[in-house]
Amino acid sequence: MSALLANDARHIVDLGCGPGELLQTLQGYTQFRRLLGIDIDARALAKARGALGLDLFNRNERLDVCLGSFEDSDWHPAGVDAAVMLETIEHVPPGRLPKVEQSVFGELAPALVLVTTPNREYNPLHGMAPGERRHPGHHFEWTREQFRCWAQAVGDRHGYRVDFSDIGPRDRVLGSSTQMASFRKAA
Repeated sequence: MSALLANDARHIVDLGCGPGELLQTLQGYTQFRRLLGIDIDARALAKARGALGLDLFNRNERLDVCLGSFEDSDWHPAGVDAAVMLETIEHVPPGRLPKVEQSVFGELAPALVLVTTPNREYNPLHGMAPGERRHPGHHFEWTREQFRCWAQAVGDRHGYRVDFSDIGPRDRVLGSSTQMASFRKAA
């Protein structure tokens, strides 16, 4: 929230919105003039519509959710200035990451992209065994170094400056449970 507020984002797309938790929070801020959630799971979108009070027959001009993949660009609305991938990148099969990159950073190309993902190094502090993942739908979980390498390469290829943040309590050796990359389009 603080990153979106600080960067004066107005038109935000939540990529992989699931049942709409982030959108529920965002709708309480008048700064955010247009909010769109995208997900490939129709059941999750039905939950999001219910939680957000959306009616399929009476469209809300400020807030909407739609079925789609952030690998494709057919849903891209004009004028998006921020995209959020909140704990979603790890659900993408590694071989499809280049397609996601092209769609989000190359075609949508908002001024700000926020990507959060688990920090694999922190998993032992969650009581997890080596190699265990936090969710059965995760195709991978990156270490801090792996995430930084991926994010920096994406930023370099598409003209973004990338900053990294820890989310949650920080262990001085293992970092935080979650890591975030903030991609800002270079001026």
